[in-house]
Amino acid sequence: MTADELATSVRAALAGAGDIREVKMFGGTGFMLNGNMVAGASRRGLLVRVGKDRQHGALAWPGAHPMEMRGRMMDGYIYVDPPALTDEAVGRWLQTAIAFVQTLPPKLPGEKPAQTKGKRK
Repeated sequence: MTADELATSVRAALAGAGDIREVKMFGGTGFMLNGNMVAGASRRGLLVRVGKDRQHGALAWPGAHPMEMRGRMMDGYIYVDPPALTDEAVGRWLQTAIAFVQTLPPKLPGEKPAQTKGKRK
């Protein structure tokens, strides 16, 4: 599945899920649901936000591995390799991601996330 085909499959899986916005990120297309990142499609595969509680179980699915950015593991996010992606698999992954993201409060475009660590000066 090419990056464009993957993005089309993600769009179909997200249809009717809520307020969807697409943004360019991670060398592909990021999909925001109610202002929160839900998935990303690129030539590297599918990025899905499953949440920290579901991450361990999701890593057992075919083609899944943790998302790593600049040497740091991104908790709650999973990358799925392209060979494991069919329209049906994308649909299953997006059901999991939608279920998690719908538990988050909506964010407005441009809204900054609240700092959870020490204050910066």
